Amino acid sequence: MIFVFKTSVKTKKQIKAFKPHIDNILPKAKWNFDLEDCDNILRVESEENVVCEIRKLLNIHHFYCEELD
Repeated sequence: MIFVFKTSVKTKKQIKAFKPHIDNILPKAKWNFDLEDCDNILRVESEENVVCEIRKLLNIHHFYCEELD
């Protein structure tokens, strides 16, 4: 599934920095992302539970993250 978020993340580098944290929480999880830098739209492709953990992690690190319909 693909989940779409409006976020305060500015660069793909910021998201990539979370990969080790996500791998620690969900070591076998497979996920892909795409960030549209100009609009701060983050698309995450994975299982719902993985996306929930990614969203929690972003919030913990004080990044705004709101799921779009």
